[in-house]
Amino acid sequence: MSRVFLLILDSFGIGGAPDAKKYGDEGANTFVHIAESTKLDLPNLASLGLGLAAEASTGKNPLANTTLKGQWGFAEEISNGKDTPSGH
Repeated sequence: MSRVFLLILDSFGIGGAPDAKKYGDEGANTFVHIAESTKLDLPNLASLGLGLAAEASTGKNPLANTTLKGQWGFAEEISNGKDTPSGH
C-alpha cells in the first residue's frame, strides 16, 4: 500500500506572491535568503524536491541536485490580502 506524507512549511516562503510589491514584500523568499546567509545541508528535503519547488517558483535552487524520492509542488495565493484568514 502506498503512503502519502504532506509536508507544509507555513511561513517558509520560496518566493513572493505576484502582488508582493503592493504590500511591501517584493523580493520575499525566506528559503533563498536563509541559504544566502548560511550553508544548508538538507538532504532529505532536497530528495523530496524542496530545491526543485523553489526553482519552479523563483528560478533559484539553493540546494544541490539530488536523486528524487518523492513528488513535489508549490502553491500560489489566489486571494487578495496577505493576512492569515484570506491567505488560507
